[in-house]
Amino acid sequence: MEQGFRPRREYGMDMRRLRRHRRTVLALALGASSAVTLTWGVAFAQEDPTPFAVISALPTWRAPGGFLAIRGTAAPAETVTLFVGTNQRTTTAGDNGVFRIQFRAPRATGRYPIALEVPRDPVVRIELGRLRVRPLSIAAVGDVNLGDRPGTAIATYGVRYPWLSVAPVLRAADIAIANLECSVSTRGYPVPGKQYTFRGKPSSLRTMARYVGIDIVTLANNHALDYGRLAFADTLSYAHEYGLKTVGGGRNLDLARRPALFRLGGIRLAFLGYSDVRPLGFDAGPTWSGTAPGFPSYISSDVRRAKNQGADVVVVYFHWGTERAFSPDSRQRSLAAVAFDAGATIVLGAHPHVLQPIEPRRRRLVAWSLGNFVFGANTLGTESTGILRLQIGQGGLRDYSFRRARIGGVFGIQPILL
Repeated sequence: MEQGFRPRREYGMDMRRLRRHRRTVLALALGASSAVTLTWGVAFAQEDPTPFAVISALPTWRAPGGFLAIRGTAAPAETVTLFVGTNQRTTTAGDNGVFRIQFRAPRATGRYPIALEVPRDPVVRIELGRLRVRPLSIAAVGDVNLGDRPGTAIATYGVRYPWLSVAPVLRAADIAIANLECSVSTRGYPVPGKQYTFRGKPSSLRTMARYVGIDIVTLANNHALDYGRLAFADTLSYAHEYGLKTVGGGRNLDLARRPALFRLGGIRLAFLGYSDVRPLGFDAGPTWSGTAPGFPSYISSDVRRAKNQGADVVVVYFHWGTERAFSPDSRQRSLAAVAFDAGATIVLGAHPHVLQPIEPRRRRLVAWSLGNFVFGANTLGTESTGILRLQIGQGGLRDYSFRRARIGGVFGIQPILL
């Protein structure tokens, strides 16, 4: 046999072995490739689940115990842990990957770091920043009359004149409330036979809202309808136009008894107003406008309803008592007891035109009379006034102070801080 040549049979066997070897190598290569592809797919699934993200902004502050919710996305059914300072809370994302964690702010004031985590490898953590926890502040003042002598002073020195000293303190509060003891209108006529009738101009009320920072006025008093129901309708209309909430008066009795609601700092507050000084024809009725009378049955029912509808704090402002009396009378004490028994947190009072005691009661407080504020001071004691400042948390009153002032200035109507 010549060198370099093989028989056909031997050559065929070699070719078959070569083809089998090629198939084996190809199978092994394909298998390895599939394994690599599968391994890479598993890794990709592990390393790129539903993105972990927060879709709600952290608020700038919350009151102690105030409600807060954080929303975001994670992997379906993934555990999400919220850290608030040293405390933590967990939830599970839904099937769509969306989660929502609800919690109440710490009871102690301060700044708390807020973060979220999911247990991946490695753990993924999102730092949201720091939450400031501080009390919600309410500033409450007594009688405000925009007509009569204050109206003369305003016409002479401008709409801001009565408020120049006290406006910065009132503006600094989260909620400021006053007893608006006059009509606000250019229409109507004085009620016949009434000794004192007060009516202010709309521009003066606009200044209360936009310059002074008053947020809510009670109309439950013995001067709101001094110029009839037409002027009273204007009072309601102007107040709402200027962004003021109103209590204690309305187009009918149901509206007069309806609370004004606020949700600030994660807590819910309800304000109510009632007058126990009731000139003939001033009470609201089923189909006519007026003020909310201070009937115990109304007070108890309305406060309980506000609490049952979710109010954390209920503030009741009364027009009551005896003029120029420096101590509360038995009727005041009786109505305050009704309000507190129904769940009220704060009870405020006006009408005596002088200051009466302020009495804290654990998480609650009663200010029997806040006296005059922007009002003509004619007799001894009526010139003493001030701003009651309340510090509020979800659990009620945390602290209070009284910023004293004295009514003076031109015409003797301007509260000046001491």
